[in-house]
Amino acid sequence: MTPTLRRSLLCLAFALPLAGCVVYEPVPMATTVPASFDRSWNAALGAAQDVGIAVLSADRPTGRIQGRRNGAEVFISVLPQANGSLRVQFDARNLSSQEQGLDNAFTQAYNRRMGR
Repeated sequence: MTPTLRRSLLCLAFALPLAGCVVYEPVPMATTVPASFDRSWNAALGAAQDVGIAVLSADRPTGRIQGRRNGAEVFISVLPQANGSLRVQFDARNLSSQEQGLDNAFTQAYNRRMGR
């Protein structure tokens, strides 16, 4: 066996086990960390103001916000859930036909403030 052939076979013998080794790139994953109460509360208050709701009362310990827009009464709740998440609920009474999209406008403003 020639030295060149021997060297080639030796290199091949060392390289073959390495062919089975695969390194995978890490896959970025979105984390779903629940939002804090403070962040959600502040986003709800800001979103109410963004859509023109005059906040009449904001009771942080109970998570309740009450306000008015034109003739409509608005109630917003930031409620902790048993699983650690938060539920933001929007209710309105006496909405005029022009105010029917107020809940959607509030939701968009809230999501914008939450960075969604």
